[in-house]
Amino acid sequence: MSDSEQNSAPRPAVRYVTIDGNNSGQRIDNFLVTLLKGVPKGKIYNLLRKGEIRVNKKRTKPDYRLAHDDIVRIAPIVVAPESEKPALPDRLKNDIEARIVYEDKGLIVVNKPSGLAVHGGSGLSFGLVEVIRQMRPQEKFIELVHRLDRDTSGLIMIAKKRSVLKELHTALREKEGVQKTYLALVYGSWPKRKLQVNAPLLKNELKSGERVVKVHTDGKESLTRFKLVRQFEGYSLVECEPVTGRTHQIRVHTLHAGYPIVGDDKYSPSECLKETKALGFKRLCLHATRLDIMLNGERMLFEAPLDREWQTLMNEKLEAKFG
Repeated sequence: MSDSEQNSAPRPAVRYVTIDGNNSGQRIDNFLVTLLKGVPKGKIYNLLRKGEIRVNKKRTKPDYRLAHDDIVRIAPIVVAPESEKPALPDRLKNDIEARIVYEDKGLIVVNKPSGLAVHGGSGLSFGLVEVIRQMRPQEKFIELVHRLDRDTSGLIMIAKKRSVLKELHTALREKEGVQKTYLALVYGSWPKRKLQVNAPLLKNELKSGERVVKVHTDGKESLTRFKLVRQFEGYSLVECEPVTGRTHQIRVHTLHAGYPIVGDDKYSPSECLKETKALGFKRLCLHATRLDIMLNGERMLFEAPLDREWQTLMNEKLEAKFG
């Protein structure tokens, strides 16, 4: 493109968006991911941190919940054209199609594989939601209801209607109408009487955009309930129910209790990681196994068993090794 053509091309301008009832109560980072399709989430966080995106002329944090009639100012941002977005391999689409547990006119529930991020950004050109959008090009609205860490497998909800997204967001915020249950394989012998961890969590974001969470008195109230499912020598399979929904909550609460999750390269001690890699565990052993929700007055229950690879490794390697 010549200099004259570049000068004549339309330049991005400051945008002002007034929040209506459709987006009231939504976190601003989720709102911006939807509004600014093609902009990596890491860049959105940077813009919020620098004050390039403001609400009612004030700086705001990513977890701020928008209110009716809020005015969001968005600095000029260049959004990648649709043609520049990656074409995804059919093999991946077929795999995700086979992992769809439930789908109707307003909701998709997917058994996400470990290793696939839920959305693109921070160096990733695509995630689960981008895959679903390419699989369902006829759908005008495809948005994540909640999130799972990249290396966590299991059930995740994707809304196909804004009304469904709003109803489920309200249920998650009010902690009523959505119950999520996970399975975690942890180091050590989890005590049968250890039924919960109630410890405040403080989230820090590094300059790289990486999130690190720790138990701290200045953190937000956090509660996870636990139930021992199965014990091996040196390992335990536990059921985890996060009552609150903090970042990395189960991973940090198990660590705080003294039983970090197998394969957790962010929070587990290095000597534990070496031991389990020798056994063949090459993933974070955390799986969203059950979703119990109320939607449009109807109770819906979804379940996803552990992946075959995890089951095989757990049953054969641990039982064979420790008899």
